Parts: sequence; C-alpha cells; structure tokens
Amino acid sequence: MTELDDHAFSTGFSLGFGNVHFDSSTGSNGGNQAGIAPIASFSYVHKVSDRVRLGLSFYSISGSILDPSDNWAGRFQVTELSLLTISISPTIAVRVTDWLSIVGGPLVSYGVLNWKFRVPIPMGSESNINLDDLDDWQATGRVGLLLHPHENFALSIYYNGKTDFSLKGSFKGPAGFDPDLDVDLPLVQFVEVSGHWQVTKRIALLATANWEDWSDADSVKVTIGSDTTSATLGFHDTFKLGLGANYRLNRDWLLQTGVMYDSSALDNKDRTAALPIDEQIRFAIGAQHDLSDSVVLGLSFVYINLGAGEVRQATLRGDYDRNHFFVFGMSLSFKELPWSGKATFQSTEI
Repeated sequence: MTELDDHAFSTGFSLGFGNVHFDSSTGSNGGNQAGIAPIASFSYVHKVSDRVRLGLSFYSISGSILDPSDNWAGRFQVTELSLLTISISPTIAVRVTDWLSIVGGPLVSYGVLNWKFRVPIPMGSESNINLDDLDDWQATGRVGLLLHPHENFALSIYYNGKTDFSLKGSFKGPAGFDPDLDVDLPLVQFVEVSGHWQVTKRIALLATANWEDWSDADSVKVTIGSDTTSATLGFHDTFKLGLGANYRLNRDWLLQTGVMYDSSALDNKDRTAALPIDEQIRFAIGAQHDLSDSVVLGLSFVYINLGAGEVRQATLRGDYDRNHFFVFGMSLSFKELPWSGKATFQSTEI
C-alpha cells in the first residue's frame, strides 16, 4: 500500500473447475467430484498522506466444492460438500522510514458449510444426512512488515491470526431427526515471508515461504442437540515454498510465471473422502497489459495438482488417480481515480 503513488482500486474475478476422480478398490468412484468455483475480490487504497494509507479488501481465503454421485463408494463420508468463506479487511499502512513500512488491521470473515452424506439403516437400506447452511461470522487480526533496504529489493513478513468459526445450523437425519448442530471449524494462523528482487529493468525474481498451524485444528468440537463430542482429524502443520519471475516484454506488457509447493496436512491413514487434502503443486502463468497510463488488465491461468489423496479407511480404500484443478482469472487495476491528487494531507517541512 505504501508503494502506491496515490489512491488505487483493483478488482478481480476467477473461475475454477476440476478433474477429480477417485479410484476406489471397494466400489463406484463417484465420477468427476469437482464443482465449479467462482471467486471474486476487490481492494481499495486511499492515500491519507505521504506516509499513511488506508485500505479495504474483500476476498475469499478458503473454500471447497465436492459433488460425487450419490451411490459412490465414499457416500458414507460425503455425497456433496461446499465450504465458502468471505473476508472483509480494513487496514492501515504507515511508512515509518524510507525502508520500513508496517500494516495491520482486523479481518472479519463469514463461513458457510453444507455437507451431505448417507448412513446405513436397518433392512439394508440407506438414509440421507444433511448439514444445511451451517454459518458464522468471526474476526481475527493481521499484521505485516515491508522492508525495502535497497531500491531493487523488498522483503515482506506477514502474520494472519486464527479464525475460530462456530458453525451453527440444522442436522437433518432419518425419521424426522432434526436437532440443532454446532461445529467448530478453525481457519488456522499462518506466517508468510516473501521477497522481490528486480534483477534488471526487465527481469524480477520472486520467492515466498509460509508456515500454517494446522495441528491446532487436529481436534474439533461437534454439538448435536444436547450432546457434545470431540473429533480427532489428524491434522499437522504445513509449509509452502514458491518461486516466480516477471519479465517486462515492453512498455505495455509484463509476463509472469511461478511454481509453488504445499505440503500435506494429513497422513494417508487420517485422510477421508470429505477431507481429500494432500500435497499440492501449482503452476501459474499470467500477463499484465497497460490499457492506458492509469488502467492495467491482468490475465492468469493456474494449474493445481492436488496430489494422490490416498484414503486408507476401514470402509473406503483408494486414491485420486486424477486430481487436478484449473483456475482462469482476470483483474483490472486503476492507478488513477477521479479524486486522485485530492483528499490527502501533505506533509510539510519547517
């Protein structure tokens, strides 16, 4: 935010879809289980003074969509699952010195979970279980530092706090069984370090690393009616490593590419069809085109390999022999707004 010359606004829209097929050794594989995921975001930065900026962002930090066929081998774990989170973050950034800026603010998030699966009942038949519209609002905080010791090199350190969702909704079971339901679902804290090195006028190298505290989500509390129990999920901490490069083709075009690795939060023995989390590798390409001196168009494509996702449960064994996700994105950034150069306080020297 403190690197921007004036007020700025950016917005983006992405559309994701997958090719996710489970290879089961115990029955039907469920077909392509990945749903379509639209993602939207925007951010605004307001220049208060030479050293102070105010910001407001709207985005999603987590989500999942699974939609296998109802009669597949893992139907006792999931027949449909969608998790959506939306976050709103007001921030303030201050340039403390010419080489150090700090930023921080609250992060308010909304989460909603819908989960359907089947259970066996007497006489060899099955019944649906629906967890409908479990939702909650929660707040946490985030803070970051930007170190700029050289005009061609910048290093950022960013901390995002834990969001403790307590998702409340209805549990619709067989024979009219419909108690209230409360499920704890944390979005864990993480720390991320990123670097940007402008090697030449045309080439920039980027790197990022992060740690996420998923072991804190190993045990979650579930309340059905008046009964409360704790479920152990087997989560452990994860890390992320990424490398990227930008190439300035000419005055109007910037080409981008990168690769990122995420470790798995679950071992094979703990993984279920409702939590097919495995190590992930992302490959991304993109381009930015200056439509004018004040408007930049961004285009991107990300391929995500979601890993083998081996499941070794007593009632379900297999792996995801095809486990890919594709995201197409477009963004618009406005470096000049109708009120640019106005609504600021200019510092003076005496």
